[in-house]
Amino acid sequence: MKCLNLLALDLGAESGRAVLGRFDGERLSFEEVHRFANEPVELPDGLHWDALRLSHEMKHGLALAVKQEGRIDALGVDAWGVDFGLLDGGGALLDNPYHYRDHRTDGILDEVFRVASPREIFARTGIQFMQINSLFQLFALRRQRGALLQTARHLLFMPDLFHYFFTGRMVNEYTVASTSQMLDAGTGQWANDLLDKMQLPTAILGPIVPPGTVLGPLRASVAGETGARDTVVVAPGCHDTASAVAAVPVGRADATAVGATATVDIAPGYAYISSGTWSLLGVEASRPLLGDGVARLNLTNEGGVGGTIRLLKNIMGLWLVQQCRRAWQRDGEDLSYDQIARLAEEAPSLISLVDPNDVSFLSPPDMPQAIREFCRRTGQSVPENKGAIVRCVLESLALCYRLTVEQLESVIGHPIGVIHILGGGSKNRLLDQFTADATGRLVVTGPGEATAIGNLLVQAMALGYLRNLEELRQVVRRSFPLEQFEPRTQARSAWDEAYGRFRKLNGGGSLRWREHGR
Repeated sequence: MKCLNLLALDLGAESGRAVLGRFDGERLSFEEVHRFANEPVELPDGLHWDALRLSHEMKHGLALAVKQEGRIDALGVDAWGVDFGLLDGGGALLDNPYHYRDHRTDGILDEVFRVASPREIFARTGIQFMQINSLFQLFALRRQRGALLQTARHLLFMPDLFHYFFTGRMVNEYTVASTSQMLDAGTGQWANDLLDKMQLPTAILGPIVPPGTVLGPLRASVAGETGARDTVVVAPGCHDTASAVAAVPVGRADATAVGATATVDIAPGYAYISSGTWSLLGVEASRPLLGDGVARLNLTNEGGVGGTIRLLKNIMGLWLVQQCRRAWQRDGEDLSYDQIARLAEEAPSLISLVDPNDVSFLSPPDMPQAIREFCRRTGQSVPENKGAIVRCVLESLALCYRLTVEQLESVIGHPIGVIHILGGGSKNRLLDQFTADATGRLVVTGPGEATAIGNLLVQAMALGYLRNLEELRQVVRRSFPLEQFEPRTQARSAWDEAYGRFRKLNGGGSLRWREHGR
């Protein structure tokens, strides 16, 4: 076969990049051809994404890829979930999309629950309650900027919006739409009656397409601007975690090597952590799990590639470290992540702990101070230097992973013996080892660029060069090295003692309505 030239446009909360992939039918190689900042903009009405700048940067990345290779066969965009743009009847963007960390949704869950109960919402959608979810953003928008919502004729989630800019086609891709808490978990279609009950418009919601849908050619103006004359646009797993999980390097033999017969059809033996700004920790299932136990643990059922469901929990991940670094930069000390990791490694172990999902860490003005204040408020030793603060965060994340793995085991009916860590966070070797130590499980890391890899290979699948998810993962295993971290037995008792302290901070792992504004 000819070598496919594919372009993944991968948008993260800190930065975006254009990743050029070359697939020869057996192996995938890639290189980053363009990276750009993704900085939110504070306006008088709230915090927004700079969608026009992002669109410009992505087209620039495409132009660079064309200049380098001469031909780009396909491209696809993946991004974070829940956020969206609103367009009028002529297809014009009405406003820069709001950022999910904007404070307009503070306390909004109380208002929503007066209209529809948590039990009713979860039974329909299967989605974890977080104030950032699209459902709550729309409810807040109706209350605060109702005229804007009345003017809107189309709602496009962030990757859908950029695909529209590229092609002129308006659709909602399934994996990113599934994060909205507006889909019926059983049918995969919009839960229109639930939205009607909340007086939210349903006519603005478009047709849902599965990952791997060929959306069409580039608009003529984009092709002319970038030189990409014969490029088609593919909707990959448009939610970045869906693309990352598609690239989990497991096969049929690997998946069944650990674990017993499951009570539901779930790939046994392993869990994944898509590690970055957020940590998405979960398992793959063939159908959503909607029981009371899943709801009580605030787990979520999101759409995956190949007809899978990602049963997972959203954990505020390396966001805490990223925001500490930004705070120190503002104070004049520009530390690299490697330098920060070295400081953490030198700090004393398991002194202070935080609950990474505490609402105080969602969008504080000063993250180091928020961490110190949490420790002070909970009667712990207060970490004063940078190494102690970061070690506190990393150890707390590892303990949160242990808690979440145990919660998943309690609802899926079989043990999890291996944890695959994917994405940029997999390169944090200190956190990788802490995760093995805290959970007592084998940790396998890589590929670090799982999101871009999954995006690229779903494009190849859409073009007919791979038949299914299993073949896609065979390519990942052939193409990229992995690393293993064994739990250190000598550290077990210390981690067990710390886990007991962590569970008290976490409320014993039960659903904490204070996160929901209650």
